[in-house]
Amino acid sequence: LLLYARRLLEPVRQLFQMGLSQSMIPPQRLFLDLTPEPTLALLKKGLGRRFSLWKEFSDHVPGPTVVQWKYYGTKMGWTMKLLLKERNLCFISAYQGYFAVAFVFGAKAVTAVGQSTLPAELILELVQARKYAEGRGIRVEVKSREALEHAKILIDIKRAS
Repeated sequence: LLLYARRLLEPVRQLFQMGLSQSMIPPQRLFLDLTPEPTLALLKKGLGRRFSLWKEFSDHVPGPTVVQWKYYGTKMGWTMKLLLKERNLCFISAYQGYFAVAFVFGAKAVTAVGQSTLPAELILELVQARKYAEGRGIRVEVKSREALEHAKILIDIKRAS
């Protein structure tokens, strides 16, 4: 029995000897507390060098858009809703060092995404996503310029649909 337990725990022991890799540490979401409400200064501090990607994404979306921060509780924290009049364009969540943009697309927009220049894996992820009354959802973690470009294409399709 002791030999069996050692074999089971060996991979865990090796991980601790090597140290935990970055990919094994869960992402740290910013703005989990009800107060203070997120500000540009807090966002800049939390995103670090990737704040420039956030700024570029925000500047890419032509007006008139409305930015609305909404608190969804202690597990989800604050999320930024980007609206065109009263229509949701996307939801943006901030994490330590990066941000994620979530979209919900109706049938016509899903077709437009399928005909876009986005990578096949991203298109497939959307097409295979569960369908809800609002449409199909997809989330892009913006940690690189390439991911930023994908998010920009998706927001353009969302605005046009």
